[in-house]
Amino acid sequence: MAEAAAKETGAEVKVLKFPELAPDVAIDSNPAWRAHVEATKDVPEVTPEDMEWADAFIFSVPSRFGNVPGQTKQFFDTLGGLWAGGKLANKVVSAMSSAANAHGGQEATILSLYTSMYHWGAIVAAPGYTDPVIFSSGGNPYGTSVTLDQEGNMQENAEEAVKHQAKRTATVAGWVKAGQ
Repeated sequence: MAEAAAKETGAEVKVLKFPELAPDVAIDSNPAWRAHVEATKDVPEVTPEDMEWADAFIFSVPSRFGNVPGQTKQFFDTLGGLWAGGKLANKVVSAMSSAANAHGGQEATILSLYTSMYHWGAIVAAPGYTDPVIFSSGGNPYGTSVTLDQEGNMQENAEEAVKHQAKRTATVAGWVKAGQ
């Protein structure tokens, strides 16, 4: 969803995933996790080079006890060289999260993502209340936060909120790049 929406702004888009660190026994204990791993097996893993290349990032991660997954944190921990060299400064960033229940820590997860990005000197392009779809999809101004039902379906209007956030992020990145 985000990929198509960002491309509508003329952005060049890469869809990447964080390297999986969990052992198979943990993944196999959750059928939805195993299904996700299988469904994304052909998606390339993000590298520090991808982070240097991009003008903007949209991170979408599941909430893990109100925090980012270990896979995300470990990857961010490899970016010290880029951070020290100023290579992550002025990148436009936005974040999204999901959980299996309405108060599963999505907002805390998004804010945890932004904490790392503030240290990079990134420019956060949160959706705020810039479109009515934010209200109808749950009202989270920090980033789209999705509650999944038992079948993995999102709540009403979540897809539209994702599209709005992706377009907003790509648009703000274009403004920042044009202003340099």
